[in-house]
Amino acid sequence: MNESDETGVWLYAVTPEVGAAALGGLTGVSAERPRVVTAGRLAAVVGDVPLGSFGAEALRRNLEDLDWLAAVARAHDSVVAALVEQGPVAPVRLATVYHDDDSVRIAVEERCTDFERTLEHVSGRVEWGVKAFLQSEPEPAAAVPDGEGPGFAYLARRRSALASQEERQQRAADQVSRLHAALCELAADACTHPPQSRALTDQDGPMMLNGAYLVDDAEAGRFAEAVDWRGRDSTMLTVELTGPWPPYSFSTPEEP
Repeated sequence: MNESDETGVWLYAVTPEVGAAALGGLTGVSAERPRVVTAGRLAAVVGDVPLGSFGAEALRRNLEDLDWLAAVARAHDSVVAALVEQGPVAPVRLATVYHDDDSVRIAVEERCTDFERTLEHVSGRVEWGVKAFLQSEPEPAAAVPDGEGPGFAYLARRRSALASQEERQQRAADQVSRLHAALCELAADACTHPPQSRALTDQDGPMMLNGAYLVDDAEAGRFAEAVDWRGRDSTMLTVELTGPWPPYSFSTPEEP
């Protein structure tokens, strides 16, 4: 039997328990019905997937296909999001595939303490994303002394543009630092991710902050107001709030 004929077990998330209603009507990354593998005191939500598409070799190929990746990420998130509505959830990173149920059970039981600590940490909280982009600005005109030729004028403009850009980026970095610090005070936990490329953001300016914040449900409104106020107060940054999301950034990473 080759890989294309076999199935693996895709792990979505770990929770304390899963009611039957939470999985009703859900479909997973391979249009399969998610199910539960009991692992000690915890429940692992999994799905059976063909290794021809989700095995190690196939994933290396398919993860380069952005359309395939986006569809799989949406399906994975829809399962995790449905679980979040039922209680605390430790989402597992995308493309975590085990050989069988016993492999899932062993992996979860070995990390039981980590998962329980994570579930306690995220209980009653959701993740919000905040992205800040440096707004684009026309290059300033440089003063050129009378009598100088076009070559001198070009170099003057470039020097002026580079100096202005450096100064703006430093001021923007200072504003981002203050924004992140202010939002951290409203969050139970926070982290930053690497900035995304412009091809993924649909923004003209570079991303200066790609932050994730774990916020108490009761503080969600206050947190959103703070992001909105900080964004409107800045003349240099475009600030975006996304979420609420399952706590992907604050869950224990798992390896198959």
